[in-house]
Order: sequence, then C-alpha cells, then structure tokens
Amino acid sequence: MTVTAALRATGSAAWADALLLSFAQAGYVQAVPDILQPAEPFLDLSGEDIRKSLYLTTDASGEELCLRPDLTIPVARDYLASAGAGQPAGFCYLGPVFRYRGGRPSEFLQAGIESFGRQDRAAADAEMLALALEATSTFGLTEVEIRTGDVALFNALIDALDLYPVWRRRLIKDFNRKVSLTEDIERLTLATAPGRNEYEGVLAALAGSDRKAALALVTDLMSIAGTTNVGGRTVAEIADRFLEQSTLKGGALPRDALGIIKRFLAIAGDPDDAVAQLRALAADAGLDITAAIDQFESRVGFMAARGIDTAKTRFSTSFGRGLDYYTGFEFELHAKGNGAEPLVAGGRYDGLLTQLGSSAPIPAVGFSIWVECLTQAGRKPGTGSAA
Repeated sequence: MTVTAALRATGSAAWADALLLSFAQAGYVQAVPDILQPAEPFLDLSGEDIRKSLYLTTDASGEELCLRPDLTIPVARDYLASAGAGQPAGFCYLGPVFRYRGGRPSEFLQAGIESFGRQDRAAADAEMLALALEATSTFGLTEVEIRTGDVALFNALIDALDLYPVWRRRLIKDFNRKVSLTEDIERLTLATAPGRNEYEGVLAALAGSDRKAALALVTDLMSIAGTTNVGGRTVAEIADRFLEQSTLKGGALPRDALGIIKRFLAIAGDPDDAVAQLRALAADAGLDITAAIDQFESRVGFMAARGIDTAKTRFSTSFGRGLDYYTGFEFELHAKGNGAEPLVAGGRYDGLLTQLGSSAPIPAVGFSIWVECLTQAGRKPGTGSAA
C-alpha cells in the first residue's frame, strides 16, 4: 500500500499534509529512508526479542535484511551517510513501517521528527515536546495527557552510589526495559548464603569485574572445555550469570543505598516540585547528581518558555519508555483517559549514533507519531474536531 493510499484509508490525508507543512515551517527537512534495511542495527539495539516482530529476508551475500520496523534508525543511518554528518540537522518523516502485531495490521503509518547534532540539549528537548503537542493539535486533539521522565537522573544516581559494574548495568537495563527493577533492588540487600559454591574460584576471580573482562574469562574457560553453550544458554548469558553470583558473593548493597533508590523512584508530580525533592535527596544523601538535576531544571524552563504549562505535565523519576537507547529526557502523549497506548512518544538518545558507527558522539532527540492512534482519537466525541 502506498503512503497516499494508506492515508486515504485512515482518512488522514489532510491532517498529514498539515503535519508535514508544520514540520517544514519549523525547519525540518523531509526524509524518505529505504523500506528495506539491514536487520543488524535493530537486533543489536533492541535485542533479539524484536526478531519475532520483524519481517526478515537475506540477500545474495548472506546479509540479513528487514522491512523497517520504525523510522528512527533508518533516518539516523541516512544522516550518518550524508555529507552533513556531525553537523546540526533536523528531519521529519511520514511513511509505512512493518512489524508483526498479533491481530492488528502489520503495516502501519508512522510520522515524526529526529534532531541531530544540537548541543543545546535542554532547549532541543523542549522543542521536541512542543512540536509533538502541535502535532496532536493538527489531528484535532486540544487536550492530551503529558507524561515525562529522565533516565539520565537515574543513571546519575546509580553512578553516585558507586555500585558494582554488573549491578549498575543490570539496574539501568531493568529501568530502561521496565522489568524486574523492584525485584533486583530487593535482591541487592540479600545476605550471601553460607557454604561454598562449586564455582567458588571462578566467582572470586570475577567479583567486581566489568562485563568485558568476565566474558573473556568465561569464553576462555568454555573454550578449554570445548563448550559453546550449556542448556541453551549462550556464552554471554553464562558470563552474566557468573557475574551476578560473584557480585552477590562480594556483598550486598547497604540498606541506606536501597532507601535512597526507593526514595528517588517515589518522586513524581509537578516538575518544579520534583526538582526541589531531587535537590533535597542529593543533599541528604551527600550525592553529587547536581549536573543531571540542573539539566532537568533547565529543560523545564525551556518548556515553560515554549508555552507548555509544566504544572499540567506528569513527571516521574520511574518513568521510562522500555528501550535501551534512551539516555535522558523521555515523554509520551496520551489521550485523556487512555492509559495504555501513547499517541506520540520520544526522547533523547545521545548514544545511538555512536552505536550506528559514528566516530564521535552526536546528540540526538526526536519523537514518533502513531498516526493510527491519533486518527482514532481525533474522531472520538469530546476530543476535538476531526473535520
């Protein structure tokens, strides 16, 4: 189905034209990435779990390809391949993406904006949220629920607590993917069970090691034994398991640190109040997370300057979008009373372009619009005019 046909099928052709025009007026150039993309970046950055949602094929050289499941990575790859890579640039897009979604259509429209290379991060973050709100207005919605968070605050907290590398990595991964965070925090306070483990020597060697060193050691040991996997687990998974056990053998997290993490994750509500609570927590606990709080506070100021009523935004330190590549500001816009599917979602992902091959870090922030959800919300009585 062509983009035009898809737009007509959803009845959103006029809105889409207005949407792209508003993006162009804001200075964003329309990007049209290839539909067929290398599968490796999606698998590397989203994990093998995404494989079951991809439409995959293999070319004559053996390279694994896929129909693009979203547009952020394709737009970023095209930017890196351009002559302007590394320089500030902004792109908008509208086109079909392909992902298995159970009983729903596997081809659907996605629109959005990606901004690369801007060093004024707080201002760029606020601009993304403002443009996202303008997009919902284009689709006939005058009131939406704004949910925001900032993974950089959590990362700064974990760094300041000086945890073992394996726990730092695992907690941040859990936070990003919204799984097992509470369970893992509780496990950090468990006392080590008495008695010796049959792998005591290996665990002692790994205690406090980073993942790369541990993986190298376990790989060597398995190579000597002539083993490549055990019980279906890969070498990396086995190394991770050894790391977890060695960390627990090395001692549990003090309860005061557990209390700090729980207090941090309970902060929610008005952004200005959250800033005050974060500064109080940092002072009480003697933690240096000032830079992350300053960046958060600066963003709130730029949001207000953009005309956003920050008192009506819902901020939470525990909010995350469930993706590993976000590094800072994250947000979702929801229809009033709809707590499940976002209409628009995005945030900051400063590490993505390096992971895609950039030799130097490039700041990046953007958002995606779920056209299908917006058109449906725009048609509902009381949510705005869809005419």
